[in-house]
Amino acid sequence: MQRFVTARAKWVGELRGLSQRCYSQFGLASQKDDDMIINPRMPHFDYSPSPYNGPSADEILSKRKEFLSPSMFYFYEKNPLHLVHGKMQYLFDSNGRRYLDAFGGIATVSCGHCHPDVVEAIVNQTKRLQHSTILYLNNAITDFAEALASKLPGDLKVVFFTNSGTEANELAIMMARLYSGCHDIISLRNAYHGNAAATMSTTGQSVWKFNVVQSGVHHAINPDPYRGVFGSDGEKYAKDVEDLIQFGTSGRVAAFMSEAIQGVGGIVELAPGYLPAAYSAVQKAGGLCIADEVQSGFARTGSHFWGFENQGVVPDIVTMAKGIGNGIPLGAVVTTPEIAEVLCHSNYFNTFGGNPVCTSAGLAVLRVIEKENLQENAHVVGSYLKERLMAIKNKHEIVGDVRGRGLLLGVELVTDRKLKTPAKAETLHIMDQMKDMGVLVGKGGFRGNVFRITPPLCFTKEDADFVADVMDCAMSKI
Repeated sequence: MQRFVTARAKWVGELRGLSQRCYSQFGLASQKDDDMIINPRMPHFDYSPSPYNGPSADEILSKRKEFLSPSMFYFYEKNPLHLVHGKMQYLFDSNGRRYLDAFGGIATVSCGHCHPDVVEAIVNQTKRLQHSTILYLNNAITDFAEALASKLPGDLKVVFFTNSGTEANELAIMMARLYSGCHDIISLRNAYHGNAAATMSTTGQSVWKFNVVQSGVHHAINPDPYRGVFGSDGEKYAKDVEDLIQFGTSGRVAAFMSEAIQGVGGIVELAPGYLPAAYSAVQKAGGLCIADEVQSGFARTGSHFWGFENQGVVPDIVTMAKGIGNGIPLGAVVTTPEIAEVLCHSNYFNTFGGNPVCTSAGLAVLRVIEKENLQENAHVVGSYLKERLMAIKNKHEIVGDVRGRGLLLGVELVTDRKLKTPAKAETLHIMDQMKDMGVLVGKGGFRGNVFRITPPLCFTKEDADFVADVMDCAMSKI
């Protein structure tokens, strides 16, 4: 009995010593049995939004149910968040409560919520000219295209602007098919590339597909170092691409499309050496290589500006969205002059692609990333946060894997590490607990058991500590 009491006291002492920051955001603490579990304190932030006087959460939820599609789901079903204000890495609800945003609007807020430089660019352009059309000349689109092309390697310098990642990927697939004269596309299982016709075909998860015609796409084995059959051996996985070409096509293909780090799929970084081998096989079959940088682009991985650079490859087409506009609806396809020529065989036009307000925002985002050295920050803070998350894995059996790079990180939860049984219910519970303590994270992966940590790139080490301490605290309560 004495040993039990001593062990219990030691456990409580360790919990109290999570860090010097561990006391409640509001000076309160939660109760567990007879002992206090002290909630971590949110970092100081010298900003308070003006009071909110708009419709209540109940009113909004009622209108949402009546007027919006029932397919639109939301987090925290029992108590959905009513967010009304954002500033840098923080969000505020209708009561003025502050949350640390570790999800970034699904890896979309790159510079920070309402970054003054981006807001100023949007407002100034809106005052001058909100929309014309690319049928007339305007410097906003050309200035941004030039700046964007300068961030890409090789001959990738012709830009097509779109409104979203789905649109960008649809255009890239069509261009590859036109250029190659082939229809077959190879993508990966567990991939997500969008929800339109061709992009839904290339997406490799049943939960994001509808029963409509989807043709000409072959899904290769996913080079997943955690759950994959070949562990971290990228070249062995790439052999499946060769087999698909030889046994599933005419021997010629249009393209291979992949993310360097699968976002919706649960922050799965492709096994080392995979992309060079896969690209080689596809290029021998006459296909183009498309890099989907919608989530991993714009300095998010820290070590490089683009995710594909981490594998030492140069694609033929690069698609992007999300972080490109810091929340403005904006996407782009960048390719070589030779490949770009295929759209001259007929008419291609996009009414809003290259809109002056959106492209002004995009240029401002690029300038902020450079001016504030956000790529380096993503690398330093992301590496630090990953170390903290690895320490949590060593402490809590429920953490099966910690992965990703920079500020594109994933934490997979399992009920059995050996069997890798998805901890779906526990993921939801911990996510709710973290929200109650002031941290917002995303959820993803095919099995719904992966925390997606994709905050604004202005995240600090203090923010990283708070995320880790809150996660640790929430896991200690289950």
